Amino acid sequence: MPMSALVAALLAAAAPASGSGSTFLAVDPMIGTGGEGHTFPGAVAPFGMVQLSPDTDTSHQIRDAYKWAAGYRYTDPTIQGFSHTHFSGAGHSDLGDVLVMPVSGSIVPLEAGDASRPGSGYRSRFDHRTERAEPGYYAVTLADSKVRAEVTAGLRVGVHRYRFAPGAEAHLVLDLRTSLYDYPGKILWSSLRLHPDGTITGSRQTRGWAPDRQLFFALRTSAPIVGHGFEDREGAIAYKGFQGPGRGRDDVAERSGRALVARLDFGRLAAPLEVKVALSSVDEAGAIANLDSEPGDFDAIRAATRARWEAALDALTLTGPAPLRRSVATAFYHTLIAPSLAGDADGRWRGPDNQVHQARGYDFHSTFSLWDTFRAEHPLLTLVQPPARTAAFVRSLVDSQAVSPFGILPIWQFQGRETWTMIGYHAVPVIADAILKDMPGIDAEAALKAMVASADYAPYGGLGDYMRYGYVPIDREPEAASKTVEYAYDDWTIARVAAKLGHADLARRFTARAGNWRNSFDPATGFVRARLASGAFRTPFDPTAINYGSDYTEGNAWQYSWFVPQDQAALIAAMGGDAATVRKLDAMFDYDNSKLDYSHAEDIAGLIGQYIHGNEPSHHVAYLYDYAGQPWRTQERLAQIVGSQYKPTPDGLAGNDDLGQMSAWLVFTALGFYPVTPGSGEYVIGRPFLDRATLALPNGRRFTMEARHLSAANRYVGSVTLNGRPLARSVIRHADILAGGTLVFTMQKTPNRKWATAPGDRPYSMSSGG
Repeated sequence: MPMSALVAALLAAAAPASGSGSTFLAVDPMIGTGGEGHTFPGAVAPFGMVQLSPDTDTSHQIRDAYKWAAGYRYTDPTIQGFSHTHFSGAGHSDLGDVLVMPVSGSIVPLEAGDASRPGSGYRSRFDHRTERAEPGYYAVTLADSKVRAEVTAGLRVGVHRYRFAPGAEAHLVLDLRTSLYDYPGKILWSSLRLHPDGTITGSRQTRGWAPDRQLFFALRTSAPIVGHGFEDREGAIAYKGFQGPGRGRDDVAERSGRALVARLDFGRLAAPLEVKVALSSVDEAGAIANLDSEPGDFDAIRAATRARWEAALDALTLTGPAPLRRSVATAFYHTLIAPSLAGDADGRWRGPDNQVHQARGYDFHSTFSLWDTFRAEHPLLTLVQPPARTAAFVRSLVDSQAVSPFGILPIWQFQGRETWTMIGYHAVPVIADAILKDMPGIDAEAALKAMVASADYAPYGGLGDYMRYGYVPIDREPEAASKTVEYAYDDWTIARVAAKLGHADLARRFTARAGNWRNSFDPATGFVRARLASGAFRTPFDPTAINYGSDYTEGNAWQYSWFVPQDQAALIAAMGGDAATVRKLDAMFDYDNSKLDYSHAEDIAGLIGQYIHGNEPSHHVAYLYDYAGQPWRTQERLAQIVGSQYKPTPDGLAGNDDLGQMSAWLVFTALGFYPVTPGSGEYVIGRPFLDRATLALPNGRRFTMEARHLSAANRYVGSVTLNGRPLARSVIRHADILAGGTLVFTMQKTPNRKWATAPGDRPYSMSSGG
């Protein structure tokens, strides 16, 4: 198989010598801001509550909001303002709370205006050449207002700094109407209040992806507010983008309504204007307390956040060609943004019951895109973050379950609110992986109880039928084929935890459920298929068909037929053995899609045949050649994927990053191994893409990967050693990494067809016990 052009360029022997240095300095937050990456370029602290970033357009309705899911799209010509909440790479849009925009001059427009008509509103044109982005900091020059805008963020605060042109009248527009999921009626209610000391507080209650979401804020400025106007613009008529009459006087100290916008006047300033904003999901008092919890001006907050980022990013040092270092460093940065802080400085948090609760001894986190991130994002964080961070994630999930109106763990949660997006109960493998890795600070018995409660909740996603039939019937529940195999994997992780904790009966019950994937596997076609309650497979059957609401979730039979991570050996046997499995894997990657049209499916991106790297169900598939005894084929496919799906440019992600999962895949793959089966304690070996990388582990040890003779020509693994001893198996264990040491790959031009091919040298499978 020929190497892709990009990988060849990155690893060519004629390339400049490999470089190393600060991982922080190698990060480029602009990667993923174009195409379908859905990342944002603005400021955030590691796992911070505030994501302060420019929004280029919030006017898109539901039908086309997908492309603006992160608020910023690299190809847009204007910036509408800077809002304080964003998802990093989500496949859905929401947030964009509390938008602030500086305005110069005597006239202050209260409407954003038309991007195609300069001067029609408060939005401004900008030039990418004036942008600067690094972890925790973003700056740009707003061409129309001639304002140099800078933003940074702390843990629960965002800080703006605006340099107005000399002699210009300085104003801010504070718009509570805008949203990244914009449709009529989203803003249920909002409020603004000017306090005697100049602090402004307010709130928004919205219905969107998460229903009835409440968010509060507190804002202070470095210069006194000399004039203001609060307007409820509901029903107001804009004339050429400028404000028409609102409802009543606009200079009142308080106002509430469904379409609030504020004008804040500062006169002519002799120094830059700093604006500090804190958020809370609890109440305005919580927002004020959060504001007070992080003292300091713009430079102080920026310096503190830079120190946090340097410490977090120093957990991984990289040596390799500059373009690849840039991609991998940025990917690592993207894995450290979510899950996000969602609890206040005093420990209070709002839960899925929409009530306020108190966390004790940990910080409550939310923004859990679990269908995506259980695969590689969370396993990566167990290696690069302190155990207390993983414990906080687990405790947040378990405490959410305890107050859930339905008694189940989060599915896709943000700011404590449930969206019910995607399938499975994938908080379970996240919790299980942490327990099985002996992460301290977790009440394992309480966690297991929450896991079982979710797995046994019959009304959710056809689980009642799953427990009755051993599969989800398609005539009773949509996306049934996908749900069956995903439930079976989650059940296996419950069995593993139950066994570890000594609950033998529970372990047996869920081990049996872990085999339910067999009930949806059709030996006649070799695909996982949807079955009717009668037991018959649904017909007609087309393994390439992708239709939302049908047999599969954001995919088809080609992708989902490989999702048996807990027992790949049994799947290989069901497919007819090693040779048949390799032929089917090749058929998937080499499939001719020329006659297929997937334009109706948003998340189907990054196709290599029927392999879809832009969406998660395919992410482990290239590693499955290892399970079939041909690891050199995994090495070939990984080169194909890395070369075609990642590049160090704004459109450098083939699909949306999904809160770090696309990025975590690249980080692991560049290191030479990947967690195909979280909960197994193993990482499957692929091939390295970096010359050298070192993990600074939370326990104080260091684990180094070294790739000798790596080049475009030497793309195959010749041999592997761990701490100087030959490694014959195609896996490395979590305990091996935590012990510290060195993993050395010796690369060569031709495949090694003997290394790690014996059944005993292959990765874990439930049925083989390997």
